[in-house]
Amino acid sequence: MHSTHRCVSIESQFNFNFTHCQFVSDLQKIINSQNLAPAAALPSPPSPFSIPSCKEARRMSCATFGSICTAKFCGFKDKSTGRNSWRFCAQRTVASVPHNSQKSVRIGVLGASGYTGSEILRLLANHPHFGVSLMTADRKAGQSITSVFPHLIAQDLPDLVAVKDADFSTVDAVFCCLPHGTTQDIISNLPLSLKIVDLSADFRLRDISEYEEWYGQPHRAIHLQEEAVYGLTEITRKNVQSARLVANPGCYPTSIQLPLIPLIQANLIESKNIIIDSKSGVSGAGRAAKEANLYTEVAEGIHSYGVTRHRHVPEIEQGLSDAAGVKLTVSFTPHLMPMNRGMQSTIYVEMSRGVTHEDLYQQLKIFYEDEEFVRVLDKGVVPYTQHVTGSNYCYINVFPDRIPGRAIIISVIDNLVKGASGQAVQNLNLMMGFAENTGLLYQPLFP
Repeated sequence: MHSTHRCVSIESQFNFNFTHCQFVSDLQKIINSQNLAPAAALPSPPSPFSIPSCKEARRMSCATFGSICTAKFCGFKDKSTGRNSWRFCAQRTVASVPHNSQKSVRIGVLGASGYTGSEILRLLANHPHFGVSLMTADRKAGQSITSVFPHLIAQDLPDLVAVKDADFSTVDAVFCCLPHGTTQDIISNLPLSLKIVDLSADFRLRDISEYEEWYGQPHRAIHLQEEAVYGLTEITRKNVQSARLVANPGCYPTSIQLPLIPLIQANLIESKNIIIDSKSGVSGAGRAAKEANLYTEVAEGIHSYGVTRHRHVPEIEQGLSDAAGVKLTVSFTPHLMPMNRGMQSTIYVEMSRGVTHEDLYQQLKIFYEDEEFVRVLDKGVVPYTQHVTGSNYCYINVFPDRIPGRAIIISVIDNLVKGASGQAVQNLNLMMGFAENTGLLYQPLFP
């Protein structure tokens, strides 16, 4: 917190004379009406003056009285109007976020030079409890974060170091933003005292044989896989709270499971014939230089990829199968869109006998009624990716299909926030005992 001084004039509107006691009483009411806390006793005015009533004072800008501490008062008469005015010099306290070194939880960000790492840093800038004390990036070791991400210049952050040189005694919790395959060995060697949120795919799949099938290599940290908790926050909240290691969900699975799991659990849709068409911004492909991600390769076109073999398929089916109680298979096709960030999943489902799209809508509305970050929009409103950009929100809606007995569900998120770093912060908030929306109430950026 820091303070500024500001002189504020309260010009009389009524010709009432007040004794000192009445003056102090009314001024105290003004202060209380604005939730203020004076640091010192109110001084005596030099003589009775006409001052505004409490009702009149409430019409004044809250910014004028924002957390003031009164310092001195003086009265004067305006010669041009003949009116008495009461002027006091106020010390106003301005809210600010504590410096990193003053925050209670020391955070390490492994892989800070990637998109999800930089999003973690952006989100933590206004977090009142999480302060970054360690950042790693092997290929950028020794550099400042502003040389990698100039947009973070306003933050006071440590220089990047290689993982092998990292001092983990300086942190209480870690966000692991490294590629799949490398994460297992690194997390295996971290102190057991650390809370860890892993944003890679290494601990999302409970069946290690499926991991080997879809990711092309055997799992090397089976003991950690048994410990890891899948962190789809709104669905697995209780397990996340007590976890040491959380596997943060993928972006596509987040946008798909949030609308489907409540409907499957309520037996409102059939577990067969689920068709999912998802589209993602290019940032979902990561920051590494790839020919397929060059501007001329991506711009002015839509690219389907990973058709029938995208690595998020087993993660999606694992979550939906848990909800259904039986093994479930979906048809999933992702597409790369010529935009930086954003994700939309359009899901086509067959409703259970006697169920209408209105039943689906009401189930989602009730299920997420008290949730901060998942919002079911008003009927008929189409969710747009632009309306969640930069935020941790997921917007959902349900529409009737022209084919009888079927419905269309649209879900949108920011792939880097709710689909990655925002959900990671949400999970660590729970793990550390803080309100899960702490530091995450960024409103979407539009236009």
